[in-house]
Amino acid sequence: MKSKVYVLAYDIGTTGTKTCLFEIGDRLTLVNSATQEYGLTLLEGGGVEQDPQDWWNSMRETTTQVLKETKLDPAEIRGISFCSQMQGLVLVDKDLKPVRPAMSYMDQRAGEQMKKGIEHGIKIEGLNAYKLLRSLQITGAVAGSVKDPLWKYKWVEAKEAEKFARVHKWLDVKDYLTTRCTGRATMTLDSAFATFLYDSRPGKSRWHKGLCKMFGVRLEHLPDLIQSTDLIGGLTEISAKELGLKEGTAVFGGGGDATLIGIGAGAVEEGDTHIYAGTSGWVSTVTKKRTVDINARIASIVGARAGYYNYFGEQETSGKCLQWVKDHLALDEIDVYLEKKNVTEGEDAVHESLFAFLFESIKDTPAGSDGVIFTPWLHGNRCPFEDPAARGMFFNIGLDTGKRKLIRSVIEGISFHKRWILELSQAKVPASSTIRFVGGVARSPIICQILADITGKTIETIDHPQNAGATGAAAIAALGLGKIHSFGEIKNLIPSKERWNPSPANKSVYDRNFSVFKKLYEANKAHYAILNTYK
Repeated sequence: MKSKVYVLAYDIGTTGTKTCLFEIGDRLTLVNSATQEYGLTLLEGGGVEQDPQDWWNSMRETTTQVLKETKLDPAEIRGISFCSQMQGLVLVDKDLKPVRPAMSYMDQRAGEQMKKGIEHGIKIEGLNAYKLLRSLQITGAVAGSVKDPLWKYKWVEAKEAEKFARVHKWLDVKDYLTTRCTGRATMTLDSAFATFLYDSRPGKSRWHKGLCKMFGVRLEHLPDLIQSTDLIGGLTEISAKELGLKEGTAVFGGGGDATLIGIGAGAVEEGDTHIYAGTSGWVSTVTKKRTVDINARIASIVGARAGYYNYFGEQETSGKCLQWVKDHLALDEIDVYLEKKNVTEGEDAVHESLFAFLFESIKDTPAGSDGVIFTPWLHGNRCPFEDPAARGMFFNIGLDTGKRKLIRSVIEGISFHKRWILELSQAKVPASSTIRFVGGVARSPIICQILADITGKTIETIDHPQNAGATGAAAIAALGLGKIHSFGEIKNLIPSKERWNPSPANKSVYDRNFSVFKKLYEANKAHYAILNTYK
């Protein structure tokens, strides 16, 4: 009889950590999980920061809970891996301790640095032509967003010179945590790509000295590069003691959420498409082509599998829009409820959460929300247009527009934006006819059907779609441990669970609304700039 093989997967999200214990067998089986939330610090001028100690504390508390509930001997855990939010900036000193709070991927303060760095001279699409073309040649993408970590790095250099002088290494979120686990500063290739200083050309795979010089980045600040499946080292004595694990437990590179969520969705072969809807969202298709669409802000990003890329377009706020609905529309500060009753206790416990109740409440609301359209740009947008000043709106409200129509229009707006990215993506990289849909939002059958209807694609989900990132990290650990021998085998570990086919009856109304949706940004771009540009 084979002994059971267990791995811990840490999913370090924007608002919390989920620690998942998996058993590796004929499939990846989730044994137990625990979650702990933490906050974001919002600062003037668009600053968004987090304390790296909060990530570590959440790892410690959730690991303790999982071990307590399973009564598992820590010695039985063969390895740990990470999936995390990406494009954060964690600057550490020679003792590998942060010199300042981490700057979130959502931080928008570096507008001045981006302007000086790439928005001068002869331009293409608003960016310096030489730097744009040079970046595209070497990396396959460009630091074209104020939220990119390159500009955050330059912001710290310009605004916090004393702290910057102490910087030893530049790390991303999960790379800080693997460094803390092992005492070795490394960065996986997907996170390196997201710095836009990494030479992603075939046969290169290294930090590019010329780009570092061009953008004024110190090469010595950049850590060792590793593959996602590489063994970084074992847990140090101190880290093992704090986490309640065994010293020497194998720590693998892992990856960012944009990389591992697709793997956790089972989208691992060329042509496989997945859609993610968590706090943020995206559309991604596996490809062997290194390509970019500057106009649409879609690019082939480096993935966990050597020689493969993810043709990737990001939606800045996806499920975050539904959280806004929960907090401010359905259950807001003046106590205006959909129905004034408790939906999480007693006889109504069938609704395991308020979200489930919200989704159930709109099932009889007509497709298209009677022409009400929501734009899901609550914290700016990246693709297919880059604009940190863009915001959400409800368009075409009438006297008969109630909360149920508004809530449905939010779900449709999130899905319209994904269709927009999908259609632009397919112009260069064909998408699969069946799409894996993952993230917390994918637990709702109603949303799955709306997404199928709006995109015209068959939608599939997996077991525990909200844990796709952790599932991807566990799959990486399985490869690192030699329990499977190729990325192709991952598909067998993660079968589909349910399927939704598009309804032809809803096509005309969704096509009509979508045609208007795509025009709302251009029609209001100047107004957003007046109201939301930081001074």
